[in-house]
Amino acid sequence: MIVRWGLGELPGVLHELGIARPFLVASPRWDSLDLPATARWTEIPSHRIEVPEGVDGVLAVGGGSAIDTAKAASAESGLPLVSVPTTYSGSEWTCFFGVRDPDKRMRGGGAGAKLAGIVYEPELTLELPRAETAGTAMNALAHAAEALYHPARTAESDRCAAEGAELITGSLPAVLEDPRDLGPRTSLLKGAAHAGEALGLAGLCLGHAMAQALGGRYGLPHGAMNALCLAPALRFNDSVVPEAIENLGKAMGTKDPVDRIEKLARLGGFERLRDFGVPENELDEVAEATAVRAGAKANPRPASPAEIAELLRSIY
Repeated sequence: MIVRWGLGELPGVLHELGIARPFLVASPRWDSLDLPATARWTEIPSHRIEVPEGVDGVLAVGGGSAIDTAKAASAESGLPLVSVPTTYSGSEWTCFFGVRDPDKRMRGGGAGAKLAGIVYEPELTLELPRAETAGTAMNALAHAAEALYHPARTAESDRCAAEGAELITGSLPAVLEDPRDLGPRTSLLKGAAHAGEALGLAGLCLGHAMAQALGGRYGLPHGAMNALCLAPALRFNDSVVPEAIENLGKAMGTKDPVDRIEKLARLGGFERLRDFGVPENELDEVAEATAVRAGAKANPRPASPAEIAELLRSIY
Protein backbone atom coordinates (compact mmCIF):
# COMPACT_ATOMS: atom_id res chain seq x y z
CA MET A 1 0.00 0.00 0.00
CA ILE A 2 1.34 3.43 -0.94
CA VAL A 3 0.54 5.99 1.77
CA ARG A 4 1.24 9.70 1.33
CA TRP A 5 0.29 12.87 3.19
CA GLY A 6 -0.89 16.01 1.37
CA LEU A 7 -3.31 16.24 -1.54
CA GLY A 8 -0.46 17.45 -3.71
CA GLU A 9 0.92 13.91 -3.56
CA LEU A 10 -2.12 12.46 -5.35
CA PRO A 11 -0.85 12.88 -8.95
CA GLY A 12 2.42 11.19 -8.02
CA VAL A 13 0.66 8.27 -6.35
CA LEU A 14 -1.57 7.75 -9.39
CA HIS A 15 1.46 7.91 -11.69
CA GLU A 16 3.39 5.46 -9.50
CA LEU A 17 0.49 3.02 -9.80
CA GLY A 18 0.14 3.50 -13.54
CA ILE A 19 -3.32 5.08 -13.26
CA ALA A 20 -3.74 7.63 -16.05
CA ARG A 21 -7.53 7.51 -16.52
CA PRO A 22 -9.14 7.31 -13.07
CA PHE A 23 -12.82 6.68 -12.37
CA LEU A 24 -13.63 9.20 -9.66
CA VAL A 25 -16.14 8.21 -6.98
CA ALA A 26 -17.04 11.33 -4.99
CA SER A 27 -20.19 13.20 -4.01
CA PRO A 28 -20.87 16.70 -5.40
CA ARG A 29 -19.55 18.08 -2.09
CA TRP A 30 -16.05 17.78 -3.54
CA ASP A 31 -16.74 19.55 -6.85
CA SER A 32 -14.48 22.44 -5.81
CA LEU A 33 -11.40 20.21 -5.71
CA ASP A 34 -9.23 19.85 -8.79
CA LEU A 35 -9.41 16.08 -9.05
CA PRO A 36 -8.35 13.96 -12.03
CA ALA A 37 -11.23 12.07 -13.60
CA THR A 38 -11.88 10.37 -16.91
CA ALA A 39 -15.35 9.42 -15.61
CA ARG A 40 -17.24 10.20 -12.39
CA TRP A 41 -19.82 8.67 -10.07
CA THR A 42 -21.61 10.98 -7.58
CA GLU A 43 -24.35 8.85 -5.99
CA ILE A 44 -23.01 8.05 -2.52
CA PRO A 45 -23.74 5.46 -1.19
CA SER A 46 -24.87 3.38 -4.14
CA HIS A 47 -25.80 -0.24 -4.75
CA ARG A 48 -25.75 0.13 -8.53
CA ILE A 49 -22.35 1.57 -9.35
CA GLU A 50 -20.90 0.38 -12.65
CA VAL A 51 -17.37 0.93 -13.92
CA PRO A 52 -17.36 2.54 -17.37
CA GLU A 53 -15.11 1.62 -20.26
CA GLY A 54 -11.84 3.44 -20.77
CA VAL A 55 -10.70 3.82 -17.15
CA ASP A 56 -7.67 2.17 -15.54
CA GLY A 57 -8.18 2.79 -11.84
CA VAL A 58 -10.67 3.93 -9.21
CA LEU A 59 -10.21 7.08 -7.13
CA ALA A 60 -12.39 7.53 -4.03
CA VAL A 61 -12.71 10.89 -2.28
CA GLY A 62 -14.91 11.09 0.80
CA GLY A 63 -15.86 9.17 3.90
CA GLY A 64 -16.60 5.51 4.46
CA SER A 65 -19.68 5.50 2.22
CA ALA A 66 -17.76 6.86 -0.74
CA ILE A 67 -14.81 4.55 -0.18
CA ASP A 68 -17.03 1.49 0.26
CA THR A 69 -18.89 2.39 -2.95
CA ALA A 70 -15.54 2.68 -4.73
CA LYS A 71 -14.37 -0.61 -3.23
CA ALA A 72 -17.40 -2.33 -4.73
CA ALA A 73 -16.41 -0.89 -8.11
CA SER A 74 -12.80 -1.98 -7.64
CA ALA A 75 -13.79 -5.52 -6.65
CA GLU A 76 -16.13 -5.83 -9.64
CA SER A 77 -13.61 -4.51 -12.17
CA GLY A 78 -10.31 -5.67 -10.68
CA LEU A 79 -8.97 -2.12 -10.99
CA PRO A 80 -6.64 -0.62 -8.36
CA LEU A 81 -8.17 1.75 -5.82
CA VAL A 82 -6.68 4.95 -4.41
CA SER A 83 -8.55 6.55 -1.52
CA VAL A 84 -8.53 10.12 -0.21
CA PRO A 85 -10.36 9.81 3.12
CA THR A 86 -12.19 12.90 4.42
CA THR A 87 -13.40 11.32 7.69
CA TYR A 88 -11.85 9.01 10.27
CA SER A 89 -13.68 5.86 9.17
CA GLY A 90 -10.63 3.72 8.31
CA SER A 91 -12.44 2.14 5.37
CA GLU A 92 -9.39 2.76 3.19
CA TRP A 93 -7.48 -0.03 4.95
CA THR A 94 -9.70 -3.04 4.30
CA CYS A 95 -10.77 -4.79 1.13
CA PHE A 96 -14.19 -5.60 2.63
CA PHE A 97 -17.14 -3.32 1.99
CA GLY A 98 -20.81 -2.88 2.69
CA VAL A 99 -23.25 -2.12 -0.12
CA ARG A 100 -25.97 0.40 0.75
CA ASP A 101 -28.59 2.12 -1.34
CA PRO A 102 -28.94 5.94 -1.41
CA ASP A 103 -31.25 5.69 1.64
CA LYS A 104 -28.33 4.04 3.50
CA ARG A 105 -30.14 0.72 3.84
CA MET A 106 -27.88 -2.31 3.67
CA ARG A 107 -28.10 -4.24 0.39
CA GLY A 108 -25.26 -6.67 1.02
CA GLY A 109 -21.50 -6.51 0.90
CA GLY A 110 -18.40 -8.16 -0.39
CA ALA A 111 -14.64 -8.25 -0.50
CA GLY A 112 -11.85 -8.20 -3.03
CA ALA A 113 -11.23 -4.49 -3.52
CA LYS A 114 -7.74 -3.92 -4.96
CA LEU A 115 -6.31 -1.52 -2.39
CA ALA A 116 -3.36 0.32 -3.86
CA GLY A 117 -2.92 3.76 -2.32
CA ILE A 118 -4.06 6.26 0.29
CA VAL A 119 -3.54 10.02 0.31
CA TYR A 120 -4.36 11.82 3.57
CA GLU A 121 -5.11 15.55 3.58
CA PRO A 122 -6.09 16.92 7.02
CA GLU A 123 -7.45 20.15 5.53
CA LEU A 124 -10.27 18.15 3.92
CA THR A 125 -11.56 17.29 7.42
CA LEU A 126 -11.90 20.89 8.65
CA GLU A 127 -15.52 21.24 7.50
CA LEU A 128 -16.59 17.83 8.81
CA PRO A 129 -19.67 18.37 11.04
CA ARG A 130 -19.47 17.62 14.75
CA ALA A 131 -21.58 14.44 14.66
CA GLU A 132 -19.61 12.94 11.77
CA THR A 133 -16.31 14.00 13.36
CA ALA A 134 -17.11 12.37 16.69
CA GLY A 135 -18.80 9.33 15.17
CA THR A 136 -16.09 8.40 12.69
CA ALA A 137 -13.40 9.07 15.31
CA MET A 138 -15.15 6.70 17.73
CA ASN A 139 -15.37 4.18 14.91
CA ALA A 140 -11.60 4.51 14.51
CA LEU A 141 -11.12 4.01 18.24
CA ALA A 142 -13.22 0.86 17.98
CA HIS A 143 -10.90 -0.39 15.24
CA ALA A 144 -7.94 0.04 17.59
CA ALA A 145 -9.70 -1.53 20.56
CA GLU A 146 -10.96 -4.62 18.77
CA ALA A 147 -7.70 -5.18 16.92
CA LEU A 148 -6.01 -5.64 20.30
CA TYR A 149 -7.97 -8.85 20.99
CA HIS A 150 -8.90 -10.12 17.53
CA PRO A 151 -7.69 -13.72 16.90
CA ALA A 152 -5.57 -12.53 13.97
CA ARG A 153 -3.73 -9.87 16.00
CA THR A 154 0.05 -9.60 15.68
CA ALA A 155 2.78 -7.53 17.27
CA GLU A 156 2.49 -5.11 14.35
CA SER A 157 -1.27 -4.74 14.65
CA ASP A 158 -0.90 -4.23 18.42
CA ARG A 159 1.58 -1.41 17.78
CA CYS A 160 -0.70 0.28 15.25
CA ALA A 161 -3.70 -0.11 17.55
CA ALA A 162 -1.91 1.40 20.53
CA GLU A 163 -0.63 4.35 18.51
CA GLY A 164 -4.08 4.91 17.09
CA ALA A 165 -5.84 4.76 20.45
CA GLU A 166 -3.36 7.18 22.00
CA LEU A 167 -3.70 9.77 19.24
CA ILE A 168 -7.48 9.52 18.94
CA THR A 169 -8.09 9.80 22.68
CA GLY A 170 -5.68 12.69 23.01
CA SER A 171 -6.92 14.74 20.06
CA LEU A 172 -10.68 14.18 19.80
CA PRO A 173 -11.67 16.49 22.69
CA ALA A 174 -9.54 19.30 21.24
CA VAL A 175 -11.06 18.81 17.79
CA LEU A 176 -14.59 18.98 19.20
CA GLU A 177 -13.67 22.13 21.13
CA ASP A 178 -12.20 23.87 18.07
CA PRO A 179 -13.07 22.04 14.82
CA ARG A 180 -11.07 24.51 12.71
CA ASP A 181 -7.76 23.90 14.49
CA LEU A 182 -5.65 22.00 11.96
CA GLY A 183 -3.18 20.64 14.53
CA PRO A 184 -5.60 18.43 16.47
CA ARG A 185 -7.37 17.51 13.22
CA THR A 186 -4.04 16.26 11.85
CA SER A 187 -3.33 14.24 15.01
CA LEU A 188 -6.81 12.73 14.89
CA LEU A 189 -6.40 11.74 11.25
CA LYS A 190 -3.02 10.17 12.02
CA GLY A 191 -4.62 8.23 14.86
CA ALA A 192 -7.41 7.05 12.59
CA ALA A 193 -4.84 5.98 10.00
CA HIS A 194 -2.96 3.88 12.57
CA ALA A 195 -6.23 2.38 13.80
CA GLY A 196 -7.29 1.64 10.24
CA GLU A 197 -4.00 -0.13 9.60
CA ALA A 198 -4.59 -2.20 12.75
CA LEU A 199 -8.03 -3.05 11.39
CA GLY A 200 -6.49 -4.19 8.11
CA LEU A 201 -3.90 -6.32 9.90
CA ALA A 202 -6.29 -7.89 12.42
CA GLY A 203 -10.05 -7.46 12.10
CA LEU A 204 -13.37 -6.63 13.74
CA CYS A 205 -15.17 -8.17 16.70
CA LEU A 206 -18.48 -7.98 18.55
CA GLY A 207 -18.82 -4.21 18.97
CA HIS A 208 -18.57 -3.67 15.25
CA ALA A 209 -20.95 -6.52 14.52
CA MET A 210 -23.56 -4.85 16.74
CA ALA A 211 -22.99 -1.49 15.07
CA GLN A 212 -23.22 -3.00 11.59
CA ALA A 213 -26.48 -4.80 12.38
CA LEU A 214 -28.02 -1.61 13.74
CA GLY A 215 -26.79 0.60 10.92
CA GLY A 216 -27.79 -1.81 8.19
CA ARG A 217 -31.28 -2.35 9.55
CA TYR A 218 -32.19 1.26 10.32
CA GLY A 219 -29.91 3.29 8.06
CA LEU A 220 -28.06 4.77 11.05
CA PRO A 221 -24.55 6.28 11.04
CA HIS A 222 -21.93 3.59 11.50
CA GLY A 223 -19.74 5.82 13.66
CA ALA A 224 -22.52 6.72 16.06
CA MET A 225 -23.45 3.07 16.46
CA ASN A 226 -19.84 2.15 17.21
CA ALA A 227 -19.64 4.96 19.74
CA LEU A 228 -22.52 3.33 21.62
CA CYS A 229 -21.66 -0.35 21.10
CA LEU A 230 -17.94 -0.37 21.92
CA ALA A 231 -18.23 0.01 25.70
CA PRO A 232 -20.67 -2.88 26.30
CA ALA A 233 -18.63 -5.11 23.99
CA LEU A 234 -15.47 -4.34 25.99
CA ARG A 235 -17.28 -5.12 29.25
CA PHE A 236 -18.47 -8.42 27.78
CA ASN A 237 -14.94 -9.37 26.72
CA ASP A 238 -13.07 -8.23 29.83
CA SER A 239 -13.25 -11.64 31.53
CA VAL A 240 -11.46 -13.39 28.66
CA VAL A 241 -9.03 -10.72 27.37
CA PRO A 242 -8.22 -8.58 30.43
CA GLU A 243 -4.63 -7.94 29.32
CA ALA A 244 -5.73 -6.58 25.93
CA ILE A 245 -8.21 -4.22 27.54
CA GLU A 246 -5.58 -3.17 30.09
CA ASN A 247 -3.23 -2.39 27.18
CA LEU A 248 -5.98 -0.35 25.57
CA GLY A 249 -6.25 1.64 28.77
CA LYS A 250 -2.50 2.23 28.86
CA ALA A 251 -2.62 3.58 25.30
CA MET A 252 -5.57 5.81 26.23
CA GLY A 253 -3.87 7.04 29.40
CA THR A 254 -6.47 5.62 31.79
CA LYS A 255 -7.01 2.67 34.11
CA ASP A 256 -10.66 2.50 33.01
CA PRO A 257 -10.83 2.54 29.20
CA VAL A 258 -14.53 1.63 29.16
CA ASP A 259 -15.45 4.65 31.25
CA ARG A 260 -13.24 6.86 29.08
CA ILE A 261 -14.91 5.56 25.92
CA GLU A 262 -18.36 6.27 27.36
CA LYS A 263 -17.29 9.82 28.24
CA LEU A 264 -15.90 10.39 24.74
CA ALA A 265 -19.14 9.09 23.24
CA ARG A 266 -21.18 11.50 25.38
CA LEU A 267 -18.83 14.33 24.47
CA GLY A 268 -19.64 13.60 20.85
CA GLY A 269 -23.37 13.66 21.57
CA PHE A 270 -24.04 9.91 21.64
CA GLU A 271 -26.08 8.79 24.64
CA ARG A 272 -28.57 5.96 24.01
CA LEU A 273 -29.92 3.83 21.19
CA ARG A 274 -33.41 5.21 21.79
CA ASP A 275 -32.16 8.62 20.71
CA PHE A 276 -31.77 7.22 17.18
CA GLY A 277 -35.29 5.84 16.97
CA VAL A 278 -34.31 2.19 17.35
CA PRO A 279 -37.46 0.27 18.36
CA GLU A 280 -36.97 -1.47 21.71
CA ASN A 281 -39.21 -4.36 20.69
CA GLU A 282 -36.86 -5.21 17.80
CA LEU A 283 -33.65 -5.58 19.81
CA ASP A 284 -33.94 -9.37 19.85
CA GLU A 285 -34.07 -9.37 16.04
CA VAL A 286 -31.05 -7.06 15.88
CA ALA A 287 -29.23 -9.45 18.22
CA GLU A 288 -30.02 -12.40 15.96
CA ALA A 289 -28.64 -10.48 12.97
CA THR A 290 -25.54 -9.54 14.96
CA ALA A 291 -24.74 -13.11 16.02
CA VAL A 292 -24.25 -14.32 12.45
CA ARG A 293 -21.90 -11.50 11.43
CA ALA A 294 -18.20 -12.23 10.98
CA GLY A 295 -17.19 -9.84 13.74
CA ALA A 296 -19.36 -11.62 16.28
CA LYS A 297 -17.96 -14.98 15.22
CA ALA A 298 -14.39 -13.67 15.59
CA ASN A 299 -15.04 -12.29 19.07
CA PRO A 300 -12.77 -13.88 21.71
CA ARG A 301 -15.80 -14.63 23.90
CA PRO A 302 -18.67 -16.34 22.05
CA ALA A 303 -21.88 -14.31 22.29
CA SER A 304 -25.33 -15.82 21.98
CA PRO A 305 -28.24 -13.82 20.57
CA ALA A 306 -29.69 -13.58 24.08
CA GLU A 307 -26.43 -12.18 25.46
CA ILE A 308 -26.17 -9.69 22.60
CA ALA A 309 -29.75 -8.58 23.20
CA GLU A 310 -28.84 -7.83 26.81
CA LEU A 311 -25.87 -5.75 25.67
CA LEU A 312 -28.13 -3.80 23.35
CA ARG A 313 -30.63 -3.22 26.15
CA SER A 314 -27.84 -1.93 28.37
CA ILE A 315 -27.37 1.01 25.99
CA TYR A 316 -31.02 1.46 25.06
